Amino acid sequence: MNRYDDIWIMAAQCPSRLGTVDVVTRFLKERGCYITEQQSFDDRLSGRFFIRTEFRPEEAGFDAAVFQTAFAERAAEFGMSFELTPPGRLMPVVIMVSKADHCLNDLLYRYRTGQLPIEIRAIVSNHPDLASLAEWHGIPYHHFPITAQTKSEQEALVREVIDASGAELVILARYMQVLSSEMCTRLSGRAINIHHSLLPGFKGARPYHQAYEKGVKLVGATAHYINDDLDEGPIITQGVEPVGHADYPEDLVAKGRDIECLTLARAVALHVERRVFLNTSRTVIFER
Repeated sequence: MNRYDDIWIMAAQCPSRLGTVDVVTRFLKERGCYITEQQSFDDRLSGRFFIRTEFRPEEAGFDAAVFQTAFAERAAEFGMSFELTPPGRLMPVVIMVSKADHCLNDLLYRYRTGQLPIEIRAIVSNHPDLASLAEWHGIPYHHFPITAQTKSEQEALVREVIDASGAELVILARYMQVLSSEMCTRLSGRAINIHHSLLPGFKGARPYHQAYEKGVKLVGATAHYINDDLDEGPIITQGVEPVGHADYPEDLVAKGRDIECLTLARAVALHVERRVFLNTSRTVIFER
């Protein structure tokens, strides 16, 4: 049994003011809902308040539409926006990938075994290499080659797939193309990228080999929302792994792949469980 099979999630945020926790908890009590988990944070620098609540209706006949309408009236006084996620919901996603298959393989395994509450509706790639992997999982695979001259046409095809699939999240699982400003704006807050954490150093090809030559002692990965600043979007998760003098470049590459898989999967889980809030250029993360 999934831990969310009978749990509703409400994620909300608003300007900081007195009574923000009370407006949520009092309403849930009045509606006969039992709170199973709650986390909140008030950012004194941005003046924003964030709250995430898991709850279970204790009375029969819970009506989500009525609940949302009633709470919206109560929340309006606080300028509070909110999202309500029903039990067992699988978030529709599209995965974008190039040739490296380690992150895609990991996501597909977690999807197949029910570890991630997602529904992968399509895989998009600028190479044909991983089509058989998608076929084995019964997932549509779209191969859209790209050149500098065809970038806008290729991205238009990608957008068509995303829109037609109803994807609420796009996962860049080692998609080795720089998205256009238009694409970044279109996917703002709903596209997660993964890359090695050696940036901003060791840019370009063979970063782990560059790191080996410099004798680095840590390698890792960063998962973040995309924006128009390359690899500098709001960070969701990071992971690190120590390396030593006995680790050769291929060892750094292997460790890097492992930590990329774990870091990306963790970021996706946090996002689909409504544990991530954008807070200007940063994020608020309510960990499990």
